[in-house]
Amino acid sequence: MTALTRRGFLASSSLAAFAQQRQRPNVLFIAADDLNTNLGCYGHPLVKTPNIDRLAARGVRFHRAYCQFPLCGPSRASLLTGKRPDTTKVLGNNIDFRDALPDTVTLPELFKNNGWRAMREGKMFHMNVPTEVKLNRFQDDRSWHHSVSPGGPEEKSEGERGRTGPSGIGGMQWVRTADGRGQSDANAAEHALALMEQHKGEPFFLGVGMLRPHLPFVAPGRFYDLYPLDKIPMPDNPAGDLDDIPEAHKGVRPYLWRHAKMDEKGIREARRGYYASTSFMDEQVGRVLDGLDRLGLAGNTIVVFWGDHGWSLGEHTHWQKMSLMEEVARVPLIISAPGRKGNGKACNALVEFVDIYPTLAQLCGLTPPAGLAGESMARLLDRPNQQFKKAAFTRIEFEDIRGWAARTDRYRYIRWEGKGGGEELYDHSRDPGEFRNLARVSGHEKVLQEHRALLAQSAPQA
Repeated sequence: MTALTRRGFLASSSLAAFAQQRQRPNVLFIAADDLNTNLGCYGHPLVKTPNIDRLAARGVRFHRAYCQFPLCGPSRASLLTGKRPDTTKVLGNNIDFRDALPDTVTLPELFKNNGWRAMREGKMFHMNVPTEVKLNRFQDDRSWHHSVSPGGPEEKSEGERGRTGPSGIGGMQWVRTADGRGQSDANAAEHALALMEQHKGEPFFLGVGMLRPHLPFVAPGRFYDLYPLDKIPMPDNPAGDLDDIPEAHKGVRPYLWRHAKMDEKGIREARRGYYASTSFMDEQVGRVLDGLDRLGLAGNTIVVFWGDHGWSLGEHTHWQKMSLMEEVARVPLIISAPGRKGNGKACNALVEFVDIYPTLAQLCGLTPPAGLAGESMARLLDRPNQQFKKAAFTRIEFEDIRGWAARTDRYRYIRWEGKGGGEELYDHSRDPGEFRNLARVSGHEKVLQEHRALLAQSAPQA
C-alpha cells in the first residue's frame, strides 16, 4: 500500500468513524425543580409556558407520569439510577445514594462510559435550594465529564419582595426582580448553550437543571405581570374534604397543611409567585431549545423534559410537596425523539420515572445495567395510545409515618403505617380532585382488595 493510499485509507476510516459517531443521538435532559403539571400543554387555562408547549408539540407528552417519592432527593436518585427508593435507600434529602449503591451506574454515567460527553449545568441530583445552589455536593462527580452548579442570588435578589404563610419552615417567599440576569436558571441556560456549541461535533448527554419554580419564587416583573393578583383562582376545596383523610396523611410535614392559616390575598400571592417562576423557567428552557435548533442539532437530539415531583397549591388545604395525592405524585414528562410516529401526541398510559433510564438506553442503542426497576417506554413514542403498566407506585416516609400509593387506570389507592395507619381510595372517573375517600364507604370492598394485593406485590419496592 502506497503512502498516498495509506493516507487516503486513514482519512476514509476517520470520516467513517466520525459519521458513525454523529449517528449516535445526543440527549438533552432538562429538569425543573418542584414543578407540577400547571403548564399550558397540560391544559392549564392560565399558566403561560410557550416553550415547554412547543417541545410537547414535537414530542410525546405523558399525561399520567408519576414520581417514585414526592421529594427531590429521593425522586432524583430513583430516576437517575433507575431503581426505586427502597433500593437506593434515599428516603429523604441529604442522603448519597452511593452509600447503599457504591457501584451502581447512573443514567448519565452509562452514556459517559459509552462514548458520549456527559455534562451537567444546574441541579440534577439533590441540591439544597437556596442555600447550596453554588455547590456540587450530591451531584455525583463520577457521572459527569463536566459538572457545574452555576448558582445565583436567590432570595437575596434585588427587587420587590414578600412572604406568604407562617414564617419559618414552609414559609413561601416571593421576589419580583427587574430582570433575570445572573439567576441560576439563566446562568445554566447560558452555559448549556456554550457547551452545545463547544461539543456539537461529538455525541453528548447534557443535563440542564432548572431551580424554578422551587422557592423562593424569584422572577422578573414581566412574568408577575402575566398574572394579575385578582385573576389568580382560589383552590376549590369543598367543605369537609379533610374529614375522611387519615391522620397519618396529615401528619407528614404537618406545617404544610395550612390553608386555614393563610388569608385569600396570601393564597393568591403564593400561587402567583409559583406561576411567575414557572414562566421564567420556561423562558430559559426556550433559550436552550432555540440553541439546539440554531446549531442544527435538533434532528439528532432526544430531548427529555421532567419535573422531579408535583407541588400542591392549596388543594386539600395542602401546600408544596410530601403528599401522596395526585397533585404531588403526578409529574410533567415530555420526550421528543426525532422521527417517532407519536410526536405531537399525548400518551395516557401509566408510566413512572424509573422507566426513563431503560427508555433512553434503548433509544440510543445502549445495554442498561441489570436490576433496573422500570421498563422501556420506547414503543409508546410510536404508539402512545397503547396500554403500558397496570399501576404506577409512589411512596413516602416522614418520621414514624410511611405511606404507599398505587395509581391504576381508574383509582388511586393509598395505605398508611404509623400514627393510626389507614387507607384511601379515590375513583378518578368520578372524583378527579380526590375529595371523597371511598375506603370508608361500603360497596368498595372488592376494589380495595384488588388494590391491597397490587400494592402488596410491589411493597416494599413501591
